[in-house]
Amino acid sequence: MNTLFKKSFLKKMAKKEKVTPEFLEAGLKQGTIVIPQNKNKELESPAAIGEGLKVKLNTNLGTSSEQAELKEEKKKLATAVKYGTDAIMDLSTGPQLKKVLKEIIKASPVPVGTVPIYQAALDAEKKYGEFEKMTKDDLMQALIFQAEAGVDFFTIHAGIRKYFLDILDKQRRTAGIVSRGGAILARWMFVHKQENPLYEYFDEVLDIARKYNITISLGDALRPGALADSTDRLQMKELEVLSGLVRRCWEKKVQVMVEGPGHIKIDEIEFNMQIEKKLCRKAPFYILGPLTTDIFFGYDHIVSAIGGAIAARAGANFLCVVTPAEHLRQPSAEDIKMGVIASRIAAHSVDLLKFKDELEKDKKLSLARAKRDWNEVFTYSIDREKAEEYRAAKKISTEDVCSMCGKLCSLKLIDKCDLLK
Repeated sequence: MNTLFKKSFLKKMAKKEKVTPEFLEAGLKQGTIVIPQNKNKELESPAAIGEGLKVKLNTNLGTSSEQAELKEEKKKLATAVKYGTDAIMDLSTGPQLKKVLKEIIKASPVPVGTVPIYQAALDAEKKYGEFEKMTKDDLMQALIFQAEAGVDFFTIHAGIRKYFLDILDKQRRTAGIVSRGGAILARWMFVHKQENPLYEYFDEVLDIARKYNITISLGDALRPGALADSTDRLQMKELEVLSGLVRRCWEKKVQVMVEGPGHIKIDEIEFNMQIEKKLCRKAPFYILGPLTTDIFFGYDHIVSAIGGAIAARAGANFLCVVTPAEHLRQPSAEDIKMGVIASRIAAHSVDLLKFKDELEKDKKLSLARAKRDWNEVFTYSIDREKAEEYRAAKKISTEDVCSMCGKLCSLKLIDKCDLLK
């Protein structure tokens, strides 16, 4: 696949990713690697996603009709970047959506993604009184506006077909459609009795993406939102459609990745990774979780980290951050922090199996811990502030131990035996 990237840019990216320029270029050509980067701007910290690279993270933020403070969204963005996100998605549906998007793009050092159907639906509602009257032109106008604003990757829910509504009606899923973009399109198809316009006019979507070098992220409109729906017929039928759309992207020389589940039983995660890689010829897999249980509201960042680690080990390339607020409310900046760190734990746990520099981080911290060199320990801690806070919370008789073991510190006792010298 030919991209709009200059050789100098690719050389810089290869150095950042600790791979050779030839490896990176080969992955881009084969479609196993993507670099979301709108041609009309330069990113301070672009990201390469895909086979043979470290696992990357995406963090969702954005306003809603219930919470629409731009200042808060910028705070979330800064928090996500501070703790290691590689990309963000602005999922705003609140007032002044366009202004918010422009400000987020301006403030973000990392790639920015969107779901353009949100803007198209809201514009149609304002224009016609209801979003169901949205037209193909409304869709394309939203895509062009966001492309010109500098969006780096689009989530396009082109895989949900009109005939899927009949399957959905007969199958009676436990959680129905949990994808907001998928639900908007399902409602539109139901009202108009017509095919999904994003599928019908997919070539026009690709023309816009190609013009601005925007990466397409093929949205999983029918991802399971409950374990009872895990790896069901609708999910698999949509993946088949997405596999065909991947090929159409490549034919148009458009970068593409595939979005995946969702709520998935823990013993089905590896199969889900393998089937996507097989059907989509190793196109990068961007997974939304997966969540391995439904019932731990308030702790879904932990649930997601469990699923994300298993998925990344089995081939997932891009993890979507899930926060403790998932399913309950708009996340706060603190929720974003907890979600990003949980996802980083998942990604790092897999990366250290493949990349020497990642394993070296753990080794350096462990050596510092063995010496009870707390400042050095804090230096290598992902959340230094929290580590220092916990350390300072209890008065300790000597700096040479922690309050857990005290005088019976195992590391100190072994030091006295001279066994490690």
